[in-house]
Amino acid sequence: MNYDVAIVSDEKPTLEEAQKFVGGLVEVIELNGKIPAQMMVNEEGLIYGLPHNEIASAMSKRTIVGKALILYGNARWID
Repeated sequence: MNYDVAIVSDEKPTLEEAQKFVGGLVEVIELNGKIPAQMMVNEEGLIYGLPHNEIASAMSKRTIVGKALILYGNARWID
């Protein structure tokens, strides 16, 4: 199991920081919860066979592989 999830709330990561964390191209997923949040994942994670991320998958209600970066508050990329 892979539990690689990081949470950022104070400042938007740069594209380069986000890409470094997820290990490639970034895909932004809106999370529909009580607190408006977004998840950044590796857009090509399934193609590269990255390991399943159980926590991120549960949060997004879809299959997520590899590392996930959770953005809320001032860190959200898209309002």
